[in-house]
Amino acid sequence: MKTYSEKVGNKLNDLLEKTYDAEKGFKKAAENVQHTGLKTYFKQKAQERYDFGHELKEEIKSFGQEVDKGGSITGTMHRAWMDVKSVLSKDSEESMLEEAIRGEEASVEEYDEVLSEITLPASTQTILSQQKNKIMDGLSSIRRLEDLN
Repeated sequence: MKTYSEKVGNKLNDLLEKTYDAEKGFKKAAENVQHTGLKTYFKQKAQERYDFGHELKEEIKSFGQEVDKGGSITGTMHRAWMDVKSVLSKDSEESMLEEAIRGEEASVEEYDEVLSEITLPASTQTILSQQKNKIMDGLSSIRRLEDLN
C-alpha cells in the first residue's frame, strides 16, 4: 500500500512529465512559426513550463520522493504531429495556435484532477493553483492571438 507521500509524489511526477511535454511542445511550436510575435509567445511559454518544472521538482523532493526525468511517449507523438501539421498546413501559425490551445486546455484539466483528487498540503496546493492560473491566463492570451489570425 502506498504512503501518502508516495501518492502525492506520483501525482506530482505525472504533472511534471506533462510539464516537460508542454515545454518541449512550446519549443516545437516556436520552431514551426515565422510570425515574430507568436515565436516570442511560444518561447515565453516554454520558459514558463521550465520554471514550473523546477517548482514541481522541489515539491516532489520535499515529499522525499524521486523526481522522474523525462516526457511521455504521448508528448513525443504530439510534437511529431505538430511537425506534420506544420508541413501540411497552409497556415502553420494557425495550426500551432490550435495545438497550443488544445494542449493548454488539457493542462488545466490535469491540474484540476490533481487538485481535486488528493488532499494536498497548503504549500503544494498554492504552487499548483498558481501554475494552473498562469496556464489559464495564457489560454486567454492564446485565444486572443487566434482571433487575430
